[in-house]
Amino acid sequence: MEAPIRAREALGFILFSLLFSICRSSSLNHLLISNAERRIDLSSHIVKVYLTLKVENAGSTPTSEVFLSFPPTQVDHLATVEALVTKGKRKKTTLVRLDVKPTELPDAPNDAKYFAIYLANPLKSGESTTLEVLYLLTHSQEPFPAEIAQSESQLVYYRDSVLILSPYHIKQQTTFIKTPSTKVESFTRVEPSNRAGTEIKYGPYEDHPPYSFSPILIHFENNSPFAVVEELVREVEISHWGNLQVTEQYTLVHAGARHKGVFSRVDFQSRPTLNGASSLRYLLARLPPRVHSVYYRDEIGNISSSHLRTDSRKSELEIEPRYPLFGGWKATFVIGYGLPLQDFLFETSDDRRYLNFTFGCPLLETVVDKLTIKVVLPEGSKDPSAVVPFPVEQHLETKYSYLDVVGRTVVVMEKKNLVPTHNSHFQVYYTFKPIFMLAEPLMLASAFFLFFVACVAYLHIDLSIRK
Repeated sequence: MEAPIRAREALGFILFSLLFSICRSSSLNHLLISNAERRIDLSSHIVKVYLTLKVENAGSTPTSEVFLSFPPTQVDHLATVEALVTKGKRKKTTLVRLDVKPTELPDAPNDAKYFAIYLANPLKSGESTTLEVLYLLTHSQEPFPAEIAQSESQLVYYRDSVLILSPYHIKQQTTFIKTPSTKVESFTRVEPSNRAGTEIKYGPYEDHPPYSFSPILIHFENNSPFAVVEELVREVEISHWGNLQVTEQYTLVHAGARHKGVFSRVDFQSRPTLNGASSLRYLLARLPPRVHSVYYRDEIGNISSSHLRTDSRKSELEIEPRYPLFGGWKATFVIGYGLPLQDFLFETSDDRRYLNFTFGCPLLETVVDKLTIKVVLPEGSKDPSAVVPFPVEQHLETKYSYLDVVGRTVVVMEKKNLVPTHNSHFQVYYTFKPIFMLAEPLMLASAFFLFFVACVAYLHIDLSIRK
């Protein structure tokens, strides 16, 4: 009896998969892009791509998905993809955020990777909509030459396609590329194309079939420091006595062209704009407001070359490493600070508590290869759960501190390839009974009482040897 039921279930699953693939293939065949405009910003080492797509439904059935395709070389460096849709007309237009999730399509050419944009309302036959897409790329600018002297400028390569890789037919498309300066050594010319100042324009190009690709290479000057945090470990410790202690351990590297030769501090200080133009001189950390007990130190000890500016809305910590970072140089340091607990810990209607804190790296214009956040809950906490607005790896650990008996539960979250747009809030929920707050005071009182009793007993015992 079980075998026929399993056969029917397998047959139903196969039919559902076929219908799903047919619907997706029909949406690919019936949709087209009447106009596409792409703007690539190469001002920093984080590549920002703004894509405006006017999508039309030329089929007879409505669709709720629009697919974006990326070559596998870009997917490895893709940090985030966001999509907005414009609603309204003229001055009353508004932008609505849409869900974007990675997906797979059958028969993808050259291992192309896909992201699905889920429309708020199905796009009916004959209708059109305008999508605003933003995606960020990390480690996409290759230094060339790979090694430079202290007095040389940093030149990099950027590789892309002059045509937008898309599963749809594109009637008209244009690409604009913005460079940090007017110094462009060379760029691939695909007519029509021209360069004016810091902008290179490719197009417009008319009527290109799906998956059209035309590689280009741009060689230009980019002296912005390539600040990359290879690993960041942030520990957020909750104390119900009114304090939130944050400790951040950084491993920072300058990922630009490697420094060759001998470093001259005299030349660097006398002419910093010419000697070490691409070096990393200082970092700016955006901390929460009402921060206190801030420290910044490395393996040697405390570093005093830092400036803290605070107000009611934010706190900024400007720090200078012990030495300027050139290409290939590393620095490891620790930033710690305290925060008032009432600003970040709240209670729900079902008597659960939750921490509302910021995910990501507080350092501006940095790429984080690996981030680990550890939320240390008070001893006695139960049923922990984390809510993060994007996929992360999660697991639980146990940490023992002073006067702990059973240990403290630690919620660990890990994510790779982060950019400043990942600095959004996350929540950690848990249950806690207030009676556990008396555990440590009672242990201290008991220890002092036993010590007092031992001292009294010692003073009243006669240990002398008598007849």
